[in-house]
Amino acid sequence: MSAIDDVLEHNRHAVAGLEPAAIERDPARRLTIVTCMDARIDLPRALGIAPGDAHVLRNAGGLVTGDVLRSLVLSQHLLGTHEVMLIHHTNCGMEQLEADLPPEFLRGAFGDVAEAAREAVAAVRGYEHLPHRDEVRGFVYDVETHRVEEVEI
Repeated sequence: MSAIDDVLEHNRHAVAGLEPAAIERDPARRLTIVTCMDARIDLPRALGIAPGDAHVLRNAGGLVTGDVLRSLVLSQHLLGTHEVMLIHHTNCGMEQLEADLPPEFLRGAFGDVAEAAREAVAAVRGYEHLPHRDEVRGFVYDVETHRVEEVEI
């Protein structure tokens, strides 16, 4: 059985008899989190968030890309979020990219995870279309301990 078939089978059993979800469209904590797609990042366990608490945007490296900025604009203008957490993490693949990859894959690669978080904060704070761009903070998530530490800006 493929991984997709496995999770679909789980879904068929999980939803049997469940009532429709009563989660509001606007995040309850008025929070957006941008982080890496790394499967070791367990935000619900580490931060105590539940479905409906926050928007979570994930990509390789937790980079502030044009798509992330577009999503932040919609999140703030349309869906009522005010705060942004930019969470980078230890042992990230973006720190380990090889120089022989095509240039488009190296874009966003970094050597210092804390500095990458600082740069992400600066990018979001500098984006004029965000009404709450001053309420942006950067963090590093330790993939071994799940501890989240704020990065000094």
